[in-house]
Amino acid sequence: MEEKKGLLSIFTNGIIKENPTFRLLLGMCPSLAVTTMAKNGLGMGAAATFVLVGSNLVISLIRKIVPDKVRIPVFITVIAGFTTIVQLLLAGFLPELNKQLGIYIPLIVVNCIIFARAEMFAQKNGPVAAVIDGLGMGAGFTLAITLIGSVREILGAGTWMGIPVTAKLFDPAVLFILPPGGFLVMGFLIAAFNKLADRKKSETETQEETGCAAGCPGCSKAMHGGEA
Repeated sequence: MEEKKGLLSIFTNGIIKENPTFRLLLGMCPSLAVTTMAKNGLGMGAAATFVLVGSNLVISLIRKIVPDKVRIPVFITVIAGFTTIVQLLLAGFLPELNKQLGIYIPLIVVNCIIFARAEMFAQKNGPVAAVIDGLGMGAGFTLAITLIGSVREILGAGTWMGIPVTAKLFDPAVLFILPPGGFLVMGFLIAAFNKLADRKKSETETQEETGCAAGCPGCSKAMHGGEA
């Protein structure tokens, strides 16, 4: 049971507490460049998740036999191998998406998120935990850039996943699918995500200190010296 809770904590860590885009501000180039449409964000997130999980697994398996002096070239080689695989798969089965994502697929090799997890987590933990970490970080990255792409596409083009959704509501503002709009949307989403995450953290800490959920009747009575 404790092991399952530990693995769940590792997974959710990448989605909320250490979300690579909204909390750690890693991988900003693809987060801004490919998020003019929601499907581009989803595709980029899925590709990065594939590389994250694969490279984390392999690096965790070989971590004890790789000399410390050459670990960085080895990590890059492993990451490059999985990036090549995902690039060939996209080119073969999803050529249109591959064209939309362009240079940012091969640039996964030098994505800060991928290398950071290899260096900080995969080389220090077992394969199961490394895979869960890759899934969590990948899910957090995918969620973030898909959300950014959704907001930009809806406001800037009036569509979502290519489907018209605002035709009778308002006229799209092209600004949002241009670079300035990307920075604007990302800034607001980062602020909103951090506000919610910090509130959740504060509630969790309060619950741990008091032994009950914040705002429960017992706490209210205690704070006011008895019943209201």
